[in-house]
Amino acid sequence: MFLITKHQWRSVRSHSHKRVLIIGAGVAGTRVADQIISTKELDYTPIGFIDDDPKKQNLEILGIPVLGERADIKNVINRNKITDIIIAMPSVHQSEIREIVNVCKKTKANVKILPPIEKVIKGKISFHEIRDINLKDLIGREIIQPTERLKEYLFNKCVLITGAGGSIGSELAMQVAQCEPKSLTLLGHGENSIFNIGLRIKEKFPHVKTNLIITDIQDKHLIEQAFRQYRPHIVFHAAAHKHVPLMELNERAAVQNNIFGTKILAQASKKFGAERFVLISTDKAVHPVNIMGMTKRIGEMIIQYYSTESSTKFSIVRFGNVLESSGSVIPIFKHQIESGGPVTVTHPDMVRYFMTIPEAVQLVLEAGALSEGGEVFVLDMGEPVRIDDLAKNLIRLYGYEPGVDIPIQYTGIRPGEKLNETLFYENEKIGPTPHPNIVIAIPLNNQVPHLLMNIEQLERTLLQSSGNIRPILMEIIQNQLEF
Repeated sequence: MFLITKHQWRSVRSHSHKRVLIIGAGVAGTRVADQIISTKELDYTPIGFIDDDPKKQNLEILGIPVLGERADIKNVINRNKITDIIIAMPSVHQSEIREIVNVCKKTKANVKILPPIEKVIKGKISFHEIRDINLKDLIGREIIQPTERLKEYLFNKCVLITGAGGSIGSELAMQVAQCEPKSLTLLGHGENSIFNIGLRIKEKFPHVKTNLIITDIQDKHLIEQAFRQYRPHIVFHAAAHKHVPLMELNERAAVQNNIFGTKILAQASKKFGAERFVLISTDKAVHPVNIMGMTKRIGEMIIQYYSTESSTKFSIVRFGNVLESSGSVIPIFKHQIESGGPVTVTHPDMVRYFMTIPEAVQLVLEAGALSEGGEVFVLDMGEPVRIDDLAKNLIRLYGYEPGVDIPIQYTGIRPGEKLNETLFYENEKIGPTPHPNIVIAIPLNNQVPHLLMNIEQLERTLLQSSGNIRPILMEIIQNQLEF
């Protein structure tokens, strides 16, 4: 326990040009201050603390004054010529961290943060553990703890992952490998990405047997050959065309990959006796207005159909946008900022749900463990984030002022985009699951009338014509909603 003292803290390295404000005068913040004082190599002078505890106001801790509460942050920074801020509140709610970060980022001070409570619990409170603010801090999502259920259902199983070279697929591969599967079959059409994820697993999990397959999920012969040879118990279907504006211009590619490829995989899973099949879907499949969303919705319908026709436990996991996944808005914003701007935002009121790649994948695995067949699992995406706010926060992370150093240009909503996304259909019954971050959406009717016949007709249309296929997709979806 650190004692509150009255000695002259100002004598501590007064020559330092880095003037530090520590937000949080608890155990973590006090230890950080103590390390700054006792480590001569650090070119910092602790100027004061910020803390909301009324009992700490106007006190000195290690000779360093408590200068105010959170509401005073901006004034304290300006009044004391603060150059650096350290947020030392590892156990507070992520939404509170986001609020503090947003206030701090509106000043010219550099902002750093102490790691989350898990590292603190392990005794890793160290000045050297302090890191820069990142996008995860700005999204304001809570850390999700893995469950024992994961390892139990993946241990000693043969697992197949499609799209294994992509951002979601490769993270799936890494997290599955931690659970000691009997074998891990990584399937994708990009040879370099499949090679790279195979190499990463071999280096980190040398005991895990990996099978690397370069193929397209539309190749029925090669898909069946892979299932016949490796006999997967569990299939995670992450392969998809997901880029909304691009799929508006490439309707046939979206249909062939997201619909026909999904059908081929579902049929192979049924034919070769897979125990579980998890389709990774999207919030854009709910009341879709774009080709990508329509094809993903029909992919969901295919999985729901096979859940009634097979002993395989087919399920769907639906979630929103994933931070820094390929094709997401974050890499685009980063490139624009690094190029000097402008940063392009379609509409100031556009909002989206976000989560990190590891978090999304962990919940996909958890949902797969919970499945009894036919469910739609929806991940708790937290609070929706305004894209405009995200762009401004990212600009501030680079040390610039939005609209001053880096301009923001509003380009208008693109074809196939909506201002808001939803996660459920009205005819889905929503309920809890044993996992606090996953809810279940049970379709009131899993029967999909004439689905396979409609898809066969869609295949014939693609072969015979180059016309507009959007009306056909809309009709297939509408038929299911009206049934």
